[in-house]
Amino acid sequence: MSYYIDLQKITLDAYKQKLIDSDLLPSRMILKEEIDANFERIKKQNVQNVEDLFLVLKTKKKLQRFAAQSGVDEAYLTILRRELNSHRPQPNKIRDFPDVTEEAISKLALEGLTNTLQLFPYILTPQDRRTLANKTEVPGQEVEKLAHLTDLSRIRWVNHTFASVLYKANYDSVEKVAHADYQTLYEDVKKLNEEKNLYKGHIGVHDMKLCVVAAQDVSLEIEF
Repeated sequence: MSYYIDLQKITLDAYKQKLIDSDLLPSRMILKEEIDANFERIKKQNVQNVEDLFLVLKTKKKLQRFAAQSGVDEAYLTILRRELNSHRPQPNKIRDFPDVTEEAISKLALEGLTNTLQLFPYILTPQDRRTLANKTEVPGQEVEKLAHLTDLSRIRWVNHTFASVLYKANYDSVEKVAHADYQTLYEDVKKLNEEKNLYKGHIGVHDMKLCVVAAQDVSLEIEF
């Protein structure tokens, strides 16, 4: 069971193809330039999967050393590291979710549970959630909601606000987002926000497409 995508299971060739096929952010389109040559140089450094790649680029010093050894441009590797890091986003803090009670936040904090990564192993199954509710005296309904918000938080680019928006729009799990029609998802979220003013700013159709595609990469770990 893993909160994050298992990068060790993604081969370097599979990741290269994913980058080619992906609708990347404009600032990361450089990754498609000379991608065959760059990934061939990376492979020659005994990098076999995406976890290996993540580790050799983990710090600036390691990245610079790898650039010198592989012959891949340091600027290219810096953008590649940013793309890799987006697969392991910072967990959302429980206190930042709208509509979670202060009492629940405090009781979970007493157990050392202050963010979605920490909460994850305690809400995997209905029995796990009942056990957590009994131990912390947080109402079962509140624990159930937090399980859904935790699941949604595992999707790239989904912060605490957007997790809550998806939940309220009845796209309350990774599975539902992954199987959603992104145009319909866009319309549903837009309508909900017009009615309840849940967030400021603009979330467009393209953003929803990226969200659905990102959800398809996340394993279904939590039982609902």
